Amino acid sequence: MTIQTIPARRGVAFHVEAGQSVKVINTHGSQVVDTWAFNAADVSEFLSLEHYRVQAGRVVPQKGDAMATNKRRPILTLTEDTSGGVHDTVCAACDRYRYWSLGHPEDDVHDNCTDNLQAALASVGVEGAETPCPLNLFQNVPGRPDGAMVIEPPVSVKGGHVMLRAEMDAIIVFSACPMDLSDTNGVDRVIHDAHFEVLEA
Repeated sequence: MTIQTIPARRGVAFHVEAGQSVKVINTHGSQVVDTWAFNAADVSEFLSLEHYRVQAGRVVPQKGDAMATNKRRPILTLTEDTSGGVHDTVCAACDRYRYWSLGHPEDDVHDNCTDNLQAALASVGVEGAETPCPLNLFQNVPGRPDGAMVIEPPVSVKGGHVMLRAEMDAIIVFSACPMDLSDTNGVDRVIHDAHFEVLEA
């Protein structure tokens, strides 16, 4: 597969086979990419950050970490990271309710990662899947000594990437997060395309 676009504010879904790797490129350096993975044979099994954090013993994924499913089996392994190594495993995907809570008009549905996930899955024939907490690639949510959690601009670099190896046949979904009411995607709050490439084992 050639390099593919994750359109700004939108999502994409595609199948990968066990052993293939996906290179996710932060083309502009500031774009957060919400990431999900589902067992291709049974979408009720999916990448679960709650299970990953317990198995890995940390909150921010590092090179070599296997990402667990809700059945505690590996589904993706982070094999390479040139982006600065800061990603989030805590924040839920943005949704229309998040934007309304931030003051976006309630008579208007803001683009959001939750709807992007469902639309992307529908494009590959999957309906009604759960919306798990995503792996928020490139998102910067540092913990504070007082326990506070603050979303800060990404530290990733332009063209930085991560490599994710599939440990089972999977459906992967990416969403170029459309959050433009906070500094999630940089202080300029401009939403950008990102890119990805599927590589053979």
